[in-house]
Amino acid sequence: MVFSSLTFIFYFLPLCLILYFITPRKFKKLRNIILLIFSLVFYAWGEPKYIILMLLTVTVSYFSGLLINYFDEKKNKKLKRLTLIVSIVLIIGSLIFFKYTNFIIDNINSIFNSNIEIKNIVLPIGISFYTFQILSYVIDLYWKNIKVQKSWFNLSLYVSFFPQLIAGPIVRYETIEDQLDHRQESLEKVVSGTERFLIGLAKKVLIANQMAILADAVFDNSALAGLSYPVIILGILAYTFQIYFDFSGYSDMAIGLGRIFGFEFLENFNYPYISKSITDFWKRWHISLTTFFREYLYIPLGGNRVSTKRWILNMLIVWFLTGLWHGAAWNFILWGLYFFVILILEKTVLKKIINKTPYLVGFAITFILINIGWVLFRVNNLSDIALLLNSSSTITLNNLIASNPDIILSLVLLPFAFFFSLNIMKKLDDKLIGKRWYGIIKKLVLLGLFVVCISFLVSSMYNPFIYFRF
Repeated sequence: MVFSSLTFIFYFLPLCLILYFITPRKFKKLRNIILLIFSLVFYAWGEPKYIILMLLTVTVSYFSGLLINYFDEKKNKKLKRLTLIVSIVLIIGSLIFFKYTNFIIDNINSIFNSNIEIKNIVLPIGISFYTFQILSYVIDLYWKNIKVQKSWFNLSLYVSFFPQLIAGPIVRYETIEDQLDHRQESLEKVVSGTERFLIGLAKKVLIANQMAILADAVFDNSALAGLSYPVIILGILAYTFQIYFDFSGYSDMAIGLGRIFGFEFLENFNYPYISKSITDFWKRWHISLTTFFREYLYIPLGGNRVSTKRWILNMLIVWFLTGLWHGAAWNFILWGLYFFVILILEKTVLKKIINKTPYLVGFAITFILINIGWVLFRVNNLSDIALLLNSSSTITLNNLIASNPDIILSLVLLPFAFFFSLNIMKKLDDKLIGKRWYGIIKKLVLLGLFVVCISFLVSSMYNPFIYFRF
């Protein structure tokens, strides 16, 4: 089930809201149980058999947390550390098995010309996200950044809460530690959360889905080598905006839904395409993921407070794993290493040049580099890159439109996608937000966008979601 589906919007969410808000506030535990039940139903809708895996992983982290807390009170550092190591091995081991076993076996067969066969392992939806959330709990508990959660139900709710379960943002436990039992719901939060949800829905349905039509027509084309370069460029731009509005739209919806129920999640995107450098881009893109790798890997490795060689090694490890986290394929690893090289150059030989570069020049160069990166991310296999570079230019835009007329709408919306990826509307919103007339107009516009979104969802079954595969 996805947020941008009629089932979720008209059945699942209204029923959840009704049962949640008719439950008196003083019964906070019952409200949590209601959210937990709906979250498990939400997950089971798409992955009924893997709900056991998720709950088993939660149970492992729950008892690990109790043991870490117990050994901490007993001042037994060795057993405390051992418990942490065992829990990390079990939690990450599950992720490695389900996400990377097929990839590992395929590469072993390729390298050693062997014929190892293994039953195809299906990737559980959202496992990359909830695994990192569980890790944040046990590691922060070990570091004494948080208190032990003695309620299995509360810990299960933290991990499985449906707004952020399958595609993030990656919510660290310390962010909502107090909110699990002491959050405050209000009409103001419901209104604000609904507005944020509608903004995300519009991003997903009206922009991302339409960009996907053009992007898929290019990258999934059986005659990839025959596409003209203008068509390829349009396809790359379409994917650049598809992945941004798809993922940031989903994050907006998650943040909005969480706020309706009294939870406050941290922001996950901050207009990354306005960046002047790749360093700035990664401070604005998928913030919860970059924060996780920084706090739980980069800094423990020594960060930048080490020798230059060790710092480069730390960066290499982080970006190799960042690429691998996104997918069990070499193009994702290459994508991570691509940004590793650029970031190393920016932080060393190009640092002074970047600081003196005019904003528009830096913006243009960065945007081009980002687009190149998304090509590595989107191709179905590495050989597709060679096909794109050696285009025979026999298939023009007119040919593509003739085979798929829906592309026309994608082309019309492409300039609007670029405009809304900038922070122009955000600045206007910040300037006018205190004016009553603006608030009324904004609500009417969002209501209109909601109606248009529903009409799109009713008339089309095309509703892809990129981050389901992570």
